[in-house]
Amino acid sequence: MTDDKDVLRDVWFGRIPTCFTLYQDEITEREAEPYYLLLPRISYLTLVTDKVKKHFQKVIRQEEVSEIWFEYEGTPLKWHYPIGLLFDLHASNTALPWSITVHFKNFPEKDLLHCHSKDVIEAHFMACIKEADALKHKSQVINEMQKKDHKQLWMGLQNDKFEQFWAINRKLMEYPSEDSGFRYIPFRIYQATTERPFIQKLFRPIASGGQLHTLGDLLKDVCPSAITPEDGEQKTQVMIHGIEPMLETPIQWLSEHMSYPDNFLHISIIPRPTD
Repeated sequence: MTDDKDVLRDVWFGRIPTCFTLYQDEITEREAEPYYLLLPRISYLTLVTDKVKKHFQKVIRQEEVSEIWFEYEGTPLKWHYPIGLLFDLHASNTALPWSITVHFKNFPEKDLLHCHSKDVIEAHFMACIKEADALKHKSQVINEMQKKDHKQLWMGLQNDKFEQFWAINRKLMEYPSEDSGFRYIPFRIYQATTERPFIQKLFRPIASGGQLHTLGDLLKDVCPSAITPEDGEQKTQVMIHGIEPMLETPIQWLSEHMSYPDNFLHISIIPRPTD
């Protein structure tokens, strides 16, 4: 991969200032103060909220405590989506800190998967990495790694260790010198205005004529409404890691440098602010 380490670092160390407040109907022994955290964009909510859980459990009657879950303006937040994706999709044009509501009761079974331990997050994370490598390298890279390498990827993410993670992940971002990129780009496109979970299909980084495909080419092929509005006025934004990349950016470069640790490019299509 081309070595733009500063970009990798900026992506890794992206943070979202967040204010957690307890849902008003939760029964408490005393008033619950809000709790503030800088959330890592690349991680998962249930991986980084132990302090939040402890803070609010102190004021809740223990018989009332069941599984913790989070919500933003009435929308339950999916723990298996990376935090940065959740913010871009639901809250990117709101004032900071991001205001998240904490619940310990009435788990929304229809909207969220259960997450009883960090093993569940690890299994989901590794399944995504394996799926991404199947697309990029026919699974050859991940299958040649040892169990300890898989564990190092996970521990690097869990413990927020950039060097530890990238020492292994670098191998997943390489490709043979005779190729100009991956077989297919692992990406998922999420639209804030639809109930559909996400769009994912096979897309090559190189066109049949040899030229590099761009982000614009991907969107034209997979989600044309995101870049070619019917009435001529652009009403949406295309967000990755909180920024709007230029549509001319090669999709191969984005995949190498702007993917989340699960090795997928998570792309949000959100309404453009009107003010």
